[in-house]
Amino acid sequence: MTSQIVSAFGAVIAGVFGCALYYWLSDKLLQIALPVRSGDVQRISANLKRHAAIRPWLFLGPALLLMIVYLVYPVIATFILSFYDRSGGNFVGLSNYWWAATDAQFRQSIFNNILWLAVVPAACTFFGLVIAVLTDRIWWGNIAKSLIFMPMAISFVGASVIWKFIYEYRGADGTQIGLLNAIVQYFGGDPQVWIAMPIWNNFFLMVILIWIQTGFAMVILSAALRGIPEETIEAAVIDGANGWQIFWKIMVPQIWGTIAVVWTTITILVLKVFDIVLTMTNGQWNTMVLANLMFDWMFRGGGDSGRSAVIALVIMAAVTPIMIWNIRQASEDRGGH
Repeated sequence: MTSQIVSAFGAVIAGVFGCALYYWLSDKLLQIALPVRSGDVQRISANLKRHAAIRPWLFLGPALLLMIVYLVYPVIATFILSFYDRSGGNFVGLSNYWWAATDAQFRQSIFNNILWLAVVPAACTFFGLVIAVLTDRIWWGNIAKSLIFMPMAISFVGASVIWKFIYEYRGADGTQIGLLNAIVQYFGGDPQVWIAMPIWNNFFLMVILIWIQTGFAMVILSAALRGIPEETIEAAVIDGANGWQIFWKIMVPQIWGTIAVVWTTITILVLKVFDIVLTMTNGQWNTMVLANLMFDWMFRGGGDSGRSAVIALVIMAAVTPIMIWNIRQASEDRGGH
């Protein structure tokens, strides 16, 4: 454990100093290659213009190189791989895409992803907005926000383990250690295998992500609410608007751009959800989502790189337009275009 912590700190320190050394050295080399301290004024002016053109590319160079190596190349390789068989050695054309279009488990995964998309972003954004409004009106609001934001510090696997104890089932005659079944049994009901209940088990898994991401939505929306001019709210009060009308007709329209960004950010996360399903059900009982299906085809049963590549491309195709819109919307909110 100690060695891992030391290695992590060492990597951070080496990365920071490495970046600083690269920027300093590249700038020095640029000044040596194109001097601007002495000589002909016209030449100095030309070199300064060249500095302005070259320096951004020097500073962005490492990031662009890493993006090409770890993002662009894998996308191209995955696309090519989707036309090959499970071993990646024999060209099979569109057969992997035909499999995806006709496979029942793939369609089930698509349905589950749509279900997650319909519920989780809306629930997180709604609860985050309501909590942000309510906590801004009480003296202990910051304490409440801290408690609600705390699940964000827990990994998805850790949160899933916590909720696994809440949903735990120990048999009809056994002592229920799961909180939910203990409550049901206390009120005279029968304990249930919650995560194995068709359709409903998907919602029980969604609760975990809602619990985690509501804090994120609350923090972003709370900051947006504090940016609303007080004059507009005071004018609404003078005109006789009640609290409900002020909330929906005055406050929400003014932060609609932020609400959309929060919604789409959580939507992107939902499209890539993996850890919760893997930890809670491993995709059993019709809870499989696309990321888990891709993992299964790639790493289990001997692996099938062609079919897993198709699933990966489907996920990317779903995420990319939302991500682009999200970036543009955030840029517009900052006054950019």
